[in-house]
Amino acid sequence: MNEELEQIVHTDNVRLGEDEQSVVILDQTQLPNRTVYVTLRTAEELYQAIQQLQVRGAPAIGICAAYGIYTLARQMEEREYAAFARRFHEQKEYLNASRPTAVNLSWALNRMEGVVTAGAGQSLEALLDLLGRECRAIHQEDIAMCRAISRRGLSLIRDGDGILTHCNAGPLATSRYGTALGPLFLGREQGMRFRVFADETRPLLQGARLTAYELQKAGIDVTLICDNMASIVMKNGWVQACFVGCDRVAANGDTANKIGTSGVAILARHYGIPFYVLGPTSTIDLSCPDGDHIPIELRDGAEIREKWYAEPMALPEVPCYNPAFDVTDHTLISGIVTEQGVCRPPYTKSLAALFGRPPLF
Repeated sequence: MNEELEQIVHTDNVRLGEDEQSVVILDQTQLPNRTVYVTLRTAEELYQAIQQLQVRGAPAIGICAAYGIYTLARQMEEREYAAFARRFHEQKEYLNASRPTAVNLSWALNRMEGVVTAGAGQSLEALLDLLGRECRAIHQEDIAMCRAISRRGLSLIRDGDGILTHCNAGPLATSRYGTALGPLFLGREQGMRFRVFADETRPLLQGARLTAYELQKAGIDVTLICDNMASIVMKNGWVQACFVGCDRVAANGDTANKIGTSGVAILARHYGIPFYVLGPTSTIDLSCPDGDHIPIELRDGAEIREKWYAEPMALPEVPCYNPAFDVTDHTLISGIVTEQGVCRPPYTKSLAALFGRPPLF
């Protein structure tokens, strides 16, 4: 593996501080021009880092939240179990409100709170030790999951293929290899070559700032395109598969991902190109029946009018509709790639089977 590829793949963008009372993150809002690490110590700092996208990507958000609630627990003054558990729940609910769509956030926080609930009767020191083990386990499991997803995704493409991706689902958004980009990094390690087309991903430009950055640094052939150029790239025959990540998968296979993903899926269907969603089982929400029940985060319209511009590109009185995500209908998805296998339609059966359950409906 070349040095640049190894640095991209194996650098943790979220980690526990040495004092175990802080979380250190790579500030993704500063990329690609500056590499800045930020130390988060308070609940307010953790909330803002997630809400303002300093840390982003569903798996990375979950890891950050797990480390964060652990560090907050270590700082709590409550010494009696009932008071500690109440305060822990308050802090968990506060962090959980930072972003509503990515299910990994609530998944990780609920898993950490489960340790507190199961630890009733233990000393506070023992409880903190268990919480520390749990947040580290969440991180290590994500590393293993990303590698497994990468192996399974790599089986779907061939050396020399053109891949189109939307938003960012590489190591920056996860840990190590990533999900949607993981097969490309793993294939590159094995000497395979791909030609990647990265949508810029308006209005926050994760494709331009993060995906193109990761792939270029890793020595993978990447071409940046505007979001509205995906159709002509597909029509030209340059794309053999679309790989995207996910923030939540409903029980019927409807999938929430960065705004614009559903348009890519519709184009791929028109041109006969397979469209794959890659993500860990922790993003699958079997309690959510379909995409109509996935909450969609609405963000400030200033991101459309002003962000990245020296001057506003629209009058201040012009209304803006700025959803962070859209939902891709399950009928447009060729396969959902998880660490446990590639799920195929009907997703009501294949997704439930991952959890050993019968089809929910």
